[in-house]
Amino acid sequence: MSPITFSREEKDRIIGRIKRYFSEELDQEIGQFDAEFLLDFFAEDIGAYFYNRGLYDAQTALSARLDDVQDAIGQLERPTEFRK
Repeated sequence: MSPITFSREEKDRIIGRIKRYFSEELDQEIGQFDAEFLLDFFAEDIGAYFYNRGLYDAQTALSARLDDVQDAIGQLERPTEFRK
């Protein structure tokens, strides 16, 4: 798996959210460097858990849609003297 990377604009927005979270929820100030370091930690060490969860959710959604397609195809099937 390739590492999780963000564009500079994405990184700046995420870092801003981290800083705001620390300020509003924890009543602590966190600097730009520390917020970026925290983001890198989550991206490198914890991001794979979220990434994998997204893959599992996508696989579940796709599987449900494929079941619908298989049912629709089955309804189109015409009867014959042969069974599947």
